[in-house]
Amino acid sequence: MAVETRKTVKSVCSRHYSNKMTNFSTFLRTATLYLILRTSFVHCDITDGNQEHLKREHSLMKPYHGVGSSSSSQWDFWGSTLVTSSYVRLTPDDRSKQGSIWNTVPVHLKDWEMHVQYKIHGSGKKNLHGDGIAIWYTKERLHPGPVFGNQDHFVGLALFLDTFRNDLHGMDRTFPYISATVSNGSVGYDHGKDGRSAELGGCAAEIRNKDHETYLAIRYSKGRLTVMVDVEDKNEWKECIDIGGVSLPTGYYFGASAATGDLSDNHDIISMKMYQLMVEHTAEEESQDWTKIEPSVNLLKSPKDNIDDPTGNFRGTALTGWKVFLLLLCSLLGIVVCAVVGAVVFQKRQERNKRFY
Repeated sequence: MAVETRKTVKSVCSRHYSNKMTNFSTFLRTATLYLILRTSFVHCDITDGNQEHLKREHSLMKPYHGVGSSSSSQWDFWGSTLVTSSYVRLTPDDRSKQGSIWNTVPVHLKDWEMHVQYKIHGSGKKNLHGDGIAIWYTKERLHPGPVFGNQDHFVGLALFLDTFRNDLHGMDRTFPYISATVSNGSVGYDHGKDGRSAELGGCAAEIRNKDHETYLAIRYSKGRLTVMVDVEDKNEWKECIDIGGVSLPTGYYFGASAATGDLSDNHDIISMKMYQLMVEHTAEEESQDWTKIEPSVNLLKSPKDNIDDPTGNFRGTALTGWKVFLLLLCSLLGIVVCAVVGAVVFQKRQERNKRFY
């Protein structure tokens, strides 16, 4: 009778243990599925290219209608820029050239995303080419100057696709290098340091002499600036820059410029596509005059401190939502796994102890 009782207890415990493991497996499957969907949503959020939200008045696309100097044109160009049916060449592979192309319509969107398809190529071998492309969102347009063919002390946002290293002491990073700067006009671009004194973040990217076009996505939403790159032709975005606390006004202009010096490259823009992001804002945010906002970044450390950061990215910025989710999920899974392992070990000990009775 005692033996049968022990068998019954053991059977009940086995069923209980089996149910626990089944529930745990179900939890793992559900959590994994949610994680995949959550991650997919994040990526789709920046790569969906929803045509309904495409703003044609701010987009530059083949066959480049609306480009010219007439009053009805939406894009104007300057310098060595050549507009063909396949690309807009800002500079040819020739020395001492500057060119730019600018949207003539100011942007009045609070949240937006710009996709840039470009190509940098030339006959120069390794380290014998320059200088690169800059993508601008600035208060003024068509002001030629020394910063990749545009004016210094600009007001707004600049993305630099820098292909030539000027700072021979800054060997902690690889070129070509993509970086971002937000300026209110008070800080100049330091060519000798490749703009590092005002840089917010960046990443190395092999963007030159590819057999395929390369892509850049610039996203600004709810005070967060995110830059993604696709340089491998895999239809996958990779994060380059992600910085919170960024303030950018509306009413500025998008543009692209490039320059060559003693070294040169072909700098081509294939397309610039602007998308409106459908984001809800508080009543206070909606009532604010966004045209009066001064370009700024609220960081936990000064941009000059970025010089000592080999990755080019700030560590003091807040985690994004999905990163927080991943951290919490990993912590929860760790606790659950420890609990299950503890329960299994305890159960085995109980069964071993019963054999002696």
